[in-house]
Amino acid sequence: MRVPGEVRELTGADLLVLRALGLGDLLAGVPALRGLRRVFPERRLLLAAPAGIGGFLQRRGVVDEVLVTAGLEPLAAKGCGHLAVDLHGNGPASREPLAATSPEALLGFRTDGHPDGPEWVRHEHEVARWCRLVAAWGADCGPEDLRLRPLPPAPVSGPVVVHPGAAFASRRWPVQRWAAVVGELTAAGHEVHVTGTADEAGLGAALAAAGAVDRCGALDLDGLADLVGSARLVLSGDTGTAHVATALGVPSVLLFGPTPPHWWGPAIDADRHAVLWHGDPAATDYVGDPHGADVDPTLARITVAEVLDAAAGFLAG
Repeated sequence: MRVPGEVRELTGADLLVLRALGLGDLLAGVPALRGLRRVFPERRLLLAAPAGIGGFLQRRGVVDEVLVTAGLEPLAAKGCGHLAVDLHGNGPASREPLAATSPEALLGFRTDGHPDGPEWVRHEHEVARWCRLVAAWGADCGPEDLRLRPLPPAPVSGPVVVHPGAAFASRRWPVQRWAAVVGELTAAGHEVHVTGTADEAGLGAALAAAGAVDRCGALDLDGLADLVGSARLVLSGDTGTAHVATALGVPSVLLFGPTPPHWWGPAIDADRHAVLWHGDPAATDYVGDPHGADVDPTLARITVAEVLDAAAGFLAG
């Protein structure tokens, strides 16, 4: 990683990719990153992303270097001869920071001022979207590239990991229902661990009162991956932790709403992931506001009994 304030000198040996997003977003972009590495094996793959998540992928060999950035601020990089890929969005906000580094070529979706890329398709799975983009430069990738380790045998032991939080309230299933789930699981003899950030200490305390081991604020990304990787089952909403379970091949029960799972749900190992969603299967747009301040009605329709039934399907064996 670069020292803060240091400008990275780019050359023809570099491939710069921008994806300055959260954990789930970055994991969904791993197949495209691997596709780019295959088609440009001689170039150093440089990811512009937040330090923690970027470093997590660097330590797993997905990228060679991280250019630390926050959001869509100007990139601390310049040079010539390098290639650049907008794996972040569709428009000038994400295109301009890359263009400012003066790449030899820049790949992104077609937009005003950038007419040569593939067409942006709003209603497609996130993994498929970015694989389709990099295919324009000959990259071959797909859902199997999501894996961060070889697919392990289905676990028969280990804790149940519950991740009740989410970045926005519209994607947070009510904590009282999570507490009811935790209470039933612990009463059945299962060891339950609750994960979350330090800001989600209230959620951790509520589930600890129901019998869970509170790990909120206690794990960095590597610690979270270690815990999830050792788990028998993960219960989560549509969050980064759900994507970690998918990447590690750990069984999960995932609660979706307002965003439909055919946009962001598990793209591999359907037999290991139970997706609960009460939206319209034919819907081509958001059921609700993914950044809303209140729990989405689609998510709220999921009952405690449904979650326990889905969990039982994995825990019975």
